[in-house]
Amino acid sequence: MPQDDAWDADASREIARSGPGRPAAGFYGAVPDDESTPSGDEPDDAEEDLEEIEVAPVRRQLSLAIAGFAGLLGLGLALGAQTSAPDNRLPYAIVLFGVQLLYLLAWIMALHPPAASATAGVCAVVALVADYFAVTSTPARLSPLIFVALGGFAAAIVGPLFRAEDRARLKDSWRATLLIVLGVVAYAIPMILTRQPIGTQTMIVSAVGAGVALLVARLTDAIFPKPRIALQVPRGATGVVLGAMLGTLASAALGSVLVLPFTPAKGAIVGLVAAVVASVVDLAVNFGEAGRRLAGDEPTFWVARHMQGPLGAFALTAPAAYALAHWYLS
Repeated sequence: MPQDDAWDADASREIARSGPGRPAAGFYGAVPDDESTPSGDEPDDAEEDLEEIEVAPVRRQLSLAIAGFAGLLGLGLALGAQTSAPDNRLPYAIVLFGVQLLYLLAWIMALHPPAASATAGVCAVVALVADYFAVTSTPARLSPLIFVALGGFAAAIVGPLFRAEDRARLKDSWRATLLIVLGVVAYAIPMILTRQPIGTQTMIVSAVGAGVALLVARLTDAIFPKPRIALQVPRGATGVVLGAMLGTLASAALGSVLVLPFTPAKGAIVGLVAAVVASVVDLAVNFGEAGRRLAGDEPTFWVARHMQGPLGAFALTAPAAYALAHWYLS
């Protein structure tokens, strides 16, 4: 009997120590006290708390293809500006219109604005009107293109107002529509520059600087995409920095053989601005695509997705070249 009394006393102490609603350690198979879960706390699971980070793979052949496209685009813009004759600017305008259509299709597919078909149709008309004013306006200046961009944006905003589901998205997507319209109009600026003093040389130097920067960056990504800028973005910092450096160097070398007011130093400044602008836009497109993928949006058509960066980069390079021609080189 003393043994039974001792067992009952130990069991009573275990029940008292366990507290209300908590099984005693060692009593009817209960969990020991030092391994039990505190009252009110959920079990910790480190694997559930840690988010799985998706590492985007770097595809070598894809990087090479994008590098080739960026190089050809820069070469086409530079040679078109160089060969544009004062009395016949139609060939260069046709080349620019083709690039505008590529930009339009790529960015429409990437950003998915409301009433995409209506927006594409409006922007195609905006491209034609912008090219017309770029070729025929006298004197050649930027103001007609600004009015065309404003009118085109207003017209593109009207399209989504006819359907309820498009109206619901308009508040969040008007920025995407504005980017598409501005990019289409920006590709008419090289034609304006070729009709102004030192504008042709500025456009050539800018196109070479941006083209070399994108070409070298993508080629480097195909060989050595490290250190990674972000795990979700298949780009390396080495390529971006090396591309900006070599783009600046190429523009400086080109500035040494052009007529005044270009010098190697001024060519380097123009090339640096163009290379940085192009690299930043190209990277921003990559980050935007990664963000849409993480948000669970439908992926963009692969051709449009990979052309979007270079096309957006040269679209912003054109107004940068115009600003440099008027505020720095003049």
